[in-house]
Amino acid sequence: MSDLGRALALVRKDMITERRSKAAFNAMAFFAAMVLFIFSFALGPDAPGLTASGQGTLLQYLWPGLLWVAIFFTGILALNRSFQVEMESGGMEALRLYPGDKKAIYAGKLIANLLTLVAMELILIPVSAILYNIDLWNKLPALMGVIGMGTLGFAAVGTFYAALTANLRARDVMLPVLVFPILVPVVVAAVKATTLVIRGDPMGEMWTWLRIMGLIDLVLLTVCTLTFEFAIEE
Repeated sequence: MSDLGRALALVRKDMITERRSKAAFNAMAFFAAMVLFIFSFALGPDAPGLTASGQGTLLQYLWPGLLWVAIFFTGILALNRSFQVEMESGGMEALRLYPGDKKAIYAGKLIANLLTLVAMELILIPVSAILYNIDLWNKLPALMGVIGMGTLGFAAVGTFYAALTANLRARDVMLPVLVFPILVPVVVAAVKATTLVIRGDPMGEMWTWLRIMGLIDLVLLTVCTLTFEFAIEE
């Protein structure tokens, strides 16, 4: 079996497991709803925005940043379960003995995490847009491109550190502590690009931020892929 076949077999296993239990997706959906409602209640739906024209509400003005906060905080739950099934069932050693290059394990887990995150985002984005009264219809293609690039960087780092912390007793605490500092460049670029999509790009800055995000994703994917075999060792 080729490395691609091994990776896809791992993706299929994780997707079947998640479809049967729905543990990660249910927790993510509930947590995402709580995050959105907490921001709505804390900031107030009628608080005036900070735009120069004075139009819009504060929630609409802050929506790009709030969206990424919800994605990252909610996505940690999915990433934390990347290797939890193997740990609970005693299959971690079998995963280490998985034939072929260990990069196939990383690729399989990364794709599985991406599919879970994308499924969550397909619910989170429209629900948050309706809740905060954001008009996304004409901006949806550009927004999904930005969301996809940001999610790729998030999943790349999260999958790597999920493997690194899998054997730790305090992995639930250590995973966000290790992941979030690395994600600062991704957060800055993703929030800025999302803001430009929503509010317009009169200065033509979008391609600059997209190139920055692409470079960050490339660096993170390369480093995590090359060092993954050391992260999965005991």
